[in-house]
Order: sequence, then structure tokens, then C-alpha cells
Amino acid sequence: MSPQAQHSSNGQTPRGQQENMRIKSVSRKWHAGVLGATGIVGQRLVNLLADHPWFELREVAASERSSGKTYCEAVRWHLETSVPEAARELVVKGVEPTLDCDFVFSALDSSVAGPVEEDFARAGYPVVSNSRNHRMDPDVPLLIPEVNAAHLEAISVQQKNRGYDTGFIVTNPNCSTAGLVLVLKPLADAFGLERIFVVTLQAISGAGYPGVASMDIQGNVLPFISGEEEKMESEPQKLLGKWDGKRFIEAGLGISAHCNRVPVLDGHLECVSLGLKKIASLEEVREALRTFEVDHELAALPTALRHPVIVVDEESRPQPRRDVEAGEGMAAVVGRIRECPLHDVKLTLLSHNLVRGAAGAALLNAELLAARGFIKDRSSSSAVELEEPAVP
Repeated sequence: MSPQAQHSSNGQTPRGQQENMRIKSVSRKWHAGVLGATGIVGQRLVNLLADHPWFELREVAASERSSGKTYCEAVRWHLETSVPEAARELVVKGVEPTLDCDFVFSALDSSVAGPVEEDFARAGYPVVSNSRNHRMDPDVPLLIPEVNAAHLEAISVQQKNRGYDTGFIVTNPNCSTAGLVLVLKPLADAFGLERIFVVTLQAISGAGYPGVASMDIQGNVLPFISGEEEKMESEPQKLLGKWDGKRFIEAGLGISAHCNRVPVLDGHLECVSLGLKKIASLEEVREALRTFEVDHELAALPTALRHPVIVVDEESRPQPRRDVEAGEGMAAVVGRIRECPLHDVKLTLLSHNLVRGAAGAALLNAELLAARGFIKDRSSSSAVELEEPAVP
């Protein structure tokens, strides 16, 4: 069964029909800025913002060598679609907190992201970050809305701790953790988790541009990605843990990860073995994944899927070439659910590393922040009125 057919059987609402499900509280567009707008993830964000119903791209910022040029002049565009008209003539600015926008997405390289994001938060900007620098900070939410939306309660503590006013930092996890934890969440809720063993086969686009040298990756597999195993073994602990009002309490899972770079353009495939706290049949595991759905608040967000996990039955699926765009890149596709002789169950999952694992994840985080009132208009002229969305 194709992911598209599975979408239908799972009751997935097509994006066009979701227009009538948006929440009424969002009645204007917020102005967005993108830091690191010329990079691979920055380009994805610019593209996703082009026709977004809630956000309007107002500012693009990048390194000094791009500053002062129009975005079209500065960017080396890598997407199949053209540079969006709304972005072509925007003048690229430096990454200083003087941008005319309500909030910023950070797609900055980790070599510079940490202090820049803090500067923007200190200046009053909400920062929705894809960078790794602040993910494990004790007062910064590491967020997957379908998994741990309650962790946004940490924002007020972060602001108090750091002396921020309206600014704050919220991050999304690394590209491999994003798909893994989205699949783990319904299983953790239904059966509890004790042990996780995961082997990743990660696409070359996850290394950015120009990425991995062609002579290293063609016809080859690289069994080392710097820092990746450490992130995969630590980030799920925070994501699946709890916020107790003062600090994050880790989930206490046993996690072992092996991470490999493979000659695939987009899509991270992960082979996972799980030890469950409760005994469960394979059909119960499949049913928990198939029926996992988000609540009304999340389903009303423009980028959200009501059923973000898709189960495929063909024994040779999922495959990056065939399944990576499922749910417009925001779904995690799961197949090969079977017994594990060492643990309890094993499965294979696939997620789009640049959408679910990066730009789309940050966009969904921003939508939830906007819906909950965390993003304010920073000037009287920054709100663009929208028609009230219909609610059935």
C-alpha cells in the first residue's frame, strides 16, 4: 500500500481541506525573518513561507558576503522549484537583532548560532531554532509538537533565568531524532519503553551543501557522522521526558545508536529494535501507530498532519525514493514491524530529514507558538489582517 493510500485509510485530511479546520484565534499574519537564509535549511524555510497562511516572510539574513545583495543574487538555490517571488528582491541583511519582523527562524550553522540566537532573544525576538546549540539547555524547550507540546511551559522560566522580556529560544531536534521520537511517542504512551537500539542510514542532504565529497560517498557508506550518535542518545531523553515546572526530567531510557551516511539524496531510514515495558502483540503495536492522532489544537495548525505516522504493509517499504514525500514530508513512514529476538519488537522508519527533521519541524513549532500567543507583533504595522478562517 502506498503512503498516499495509507493516508486516506488513516483518515488523513488533505492539505487543501485543512483550510477549513484552522483555529479562529489566528486572524493576522506575523512577519518572519530567516537567519541563515541562503543555506539548505534556510532555503527550505523561505520556500515553505512563500504561501503560508499565518506567516509572511519579511527579512532574510546571512553571512557578511551575502549582506546587501538581493536574496536572488545571494542564494545558490538548490530546490526544484524557483526562488519564491516574495523572497527574490528582499535585501539580505546581517545577523544582527535589528530585523523588522516579529520572530526569527534560525537555520544558522552551529559554529555561529549559539550567541547569535541569544542576542536575538535578548533583544525581544522569539527564536525558533533548527541549530543544535541550545537543544539541551536546561531551560530551552526541545520541541516536537505532537510529542511534548507541554514543554513550552519552560519558556517563562527561561525568560526569568536569562532576563529576556518577550524573547526566548525554542529548538527542534536533529533530523534523525525527529522521525524516531515521532514514532516512539505512541508506543511510549501505549506500552512504555525501556530500551532502544537504532541504526540510521542518513541521506547526504543532511550534511548540508556541498556536503560529503562525491568520491567519499558514491558506491559507499560512511559509518561515522560527527556528533550524531551522541545527539540521538541524548535528545529522546529530553523529548520523551517531563517538565516539572522548574526543570526537565529525562525519560530514563536505554538508547544505543549507530549512525551512517549513505548515497541517498533525501530521507533518513532507521532500523529500530525496542524493549517495551508491557507485553504487546505485533498487531497491537501496528494499531497504536496507525491510530496515533494529534488533538484538535495541533490538527488545526497549517503544517500539521492529524495522523503523522503512516504504517505501510509492503515488506520492502518504506523506501526513500518512494516514501520520503509522504504527508508533504511531515510524516514518519513505518514498515517491517516484526518480533525482535533480542528485544520485543523491531521496525523500519523513514522521515524527510530536511522537512520533518528541519525546516518543516521549525515551521510547525512556530505555528504552535503563534497559536498559543507566544509570538507578538513587534510594531503596530507588523500585523497583516486575514479573513477569519471557517470552522465547520
